[in-house]
Amino acid sequence: MSGWLKVLAYGAGGVAVVGLAALVALQERLVYVPVLPGLARAYPITPARLRLSYEDVWLRAADGVRLHSWFIRHSPTCRGPTILFFQENAGNIAHRLEFVRLMMQRLQCNVFMLSYRGYGESDGYPSQKGITYDAQAALDHLAQRKDIDTSRIVIFGRSLGGAVGAVLAKNNPEKVAALILENTFTSILDMAGIMLPFLRWFIGGSSSKGPKLLNCVVRSPWSTLDIVGEVKQPILFLSGLQDELVPPSHMTMLYDKAVEHNRNCRFVDFPSGMHMDTWMSGGDRYWRAIQLFLDQYAPEVQSRDASFKSEIAEDGNCSVPLYLKQPKL
Repeated sequence: MSGWLKVLAYGAGGVAVVGLAALVALQERLVYVPVLPGLARAYPITPARLRLSYEDVWLRAADGVRLHSWFIRHSPTCRGPTILFFQENAGNIAHRLEFVRLMMQRLQCNVFMLSYRGYGESDGYPSQKGITYDAQAALDHLAQRKDIDTSRIVIFGRSLGGAVGAVLAKNNPEKVAALILENTFTSILDMAGIMLPFLRWFIGGSSSKGPKLLNCVVRSPWSTLDIVGEVKQPILFLSGLQDELVPPSHMTMLYDKAVEHNRNCRFVDFPSGMHMDTWMSGGDRYWRAIQLFLDQYAPEVQSRDASFKSEIAEDGNCSVPLYLKQPKL
């Protein structure tokens, strides 16, 4: 009997070693997916296909990596906000063009779309440190442009893009007017425990209760929960409650962390929103929530705080934090 127990113990140990080796060797391929299965790395379309006016912008990150991006202008006379868009982990910026087209139509804004290193036409290989450099290069480029209102640069990040955007906003309080996070995770460490359940007790972010023995081998932890509490700019949280990849509880935790030190936070949930389609399932409510946020925190002229509180509360299922309610006199 003891022989069988030894065999099982050695077998379990072998599986653990193989799993750890795979995690160390292949983790970038799990986190960053520049090429979707069955598709080419090249852009399938450009903004011109959707009749959007754009320019190719080539940047150099701080470590010398050459990056490609698109600056898509709403119109020559538009002085609306400029959205710095950070995509999810899979595919490239061309796969987000329909979303961006509608964003420009509904919000009357310009959009800057960055290809992370290793994605699209950008050189290099993706990593947390490298993508942080990439995001900074994009913001620095926007901040020196003469054809936009640089006081109205707003970061929009979905999923991984939210983690990227949170770091950038934290590091640039004077350059970024506001931050919008959609279906973003608390950390890659927490996501590893969800995607690979056998690692749950050995890996995790600051919210995890496990021993976290394997955290040290993760090269791209993207600990958004630790970062968001240090962001000073207003933050809008957009949460799809049917998210099949990132548990909606992650967005709630991010909001709870942020609001401890930042009173200019707004949380709006969408009951039928999934990870990638919240903007579609949310319909008019989705765009109205963003427009009200921009009107308040990236306005052409200052608007009253009460506008967001009253109007968003009228939109059916939107979540309105308790502190937004007017106190009784």
